[in-house]
Amino acid sequence: MMLAKGTTIAVADGEKFNLFRNAGDEADLKLQALPRQAIDSTAGTSGGHQSSSGNPDHGQAGEDGFSAGLVDYLNKQVLGGAIEGLVIIAAPRALGEMRKHYHKTLSALLKAEIAKDLTGHSMTEVESAIVLA
Repeated sequence: MMLAKGTTIAVADGEKFNLFRNAGDEADLKLQALPRQAIDSTAGTSGGHQSSSGNPDHGQAGEDGFSAGLVDYLNKQVLGGAIEGLVIIAAPRALGEMRKHYHKTLSALLKAEIAKDLTGHSMTEVESAIVLA
């Protein structure tokens, strides 16, 4: 996949994320790490997964909240004009939760989604996944 210069890449799972920007051009992808941002994991979840005494999966609810909070942050960046093109690479479960919270403007700017857990992987591995997508 070829990405325009300035495209933002979000790499996430249900607990952590990294943001990158393509500092190269379409023919030569070069990711540049962006500063880490705090994510509000109480931004809201889809309500589709409830923890209870019969189903005490508080960890999954926390991951869902983090995914929703990350998309809330990305939505604000898109609406504010800070992101003009976006690729999201996320663990499949986290990506499914994230999709539920996309603003229509974010969806319009979304260049690709890659359902793969690459958090904690090197920038070279992330670049390879993008090129092969």
